[in-house]
Amino acid sequence: MKKLPYIILGFAVGALLTYYFCPRPEDSKAIETAAEKGIEAQEEAALVKPRGVITVKEAIALNDNWTKFRKKAVDSASKKEGRAIDRRSVGWAVKDIRDYLNWAEAESENQGYAMDSIYVYLGVYGKKAPKKKANYTTMFIAPKGHKLTAEASSFPLMSLQVPNIPPLNDGNGGGGYP
Repeated sequence: MKKLPYIILGFAVGALLTYYFCPRPEDSKAIETAAEKGIEAQEEAALVKPRGVITVKEAIALNDNWTKFRKKAVDSASKKEGRAIDRRSVGWAVKDIRDYLNWAEAESENQGYAMDSIYVYLGVYGKKAPKKKANYTTMFIAPKGHKLTAEASSFPLMSLQVPNIPPLNDGNGGGGYP
């Protein structure tokens, strides 16, 4: 019977803590709002500015440098192939890029690779391409990654082209400013 007062005290403290710390039915709207804010905060926290983002001013300087140091040579080579000037930019719709990245990542995993980057390559369509594209420069992106292994400690030092994943090409190109 000496334990009875402690048991009663335990119930009283538990009831008091429950009263102060457990949600009440009339506060359910506040709880839902807090939960929604928590989800929004998590989504905002997940948005990270990627490495390598440069300012618009830096991008303009890089473009101006290309014009200063490469345009004359590239256009001269293009003239030999039958074009007055060559393309200097290629663009894709944001949806196409997102779809490609999702698809390439899934395809990479299916082939036993972990896609960890995307490379941008230059190419030239050549004389046999349709007139709209013939002899123009193009760009395409291709996934890179490393082979998945069962051993957690083995991680290759180099990324490899993921085999059998077709690159994304056929963007909209222009002849002027990127």
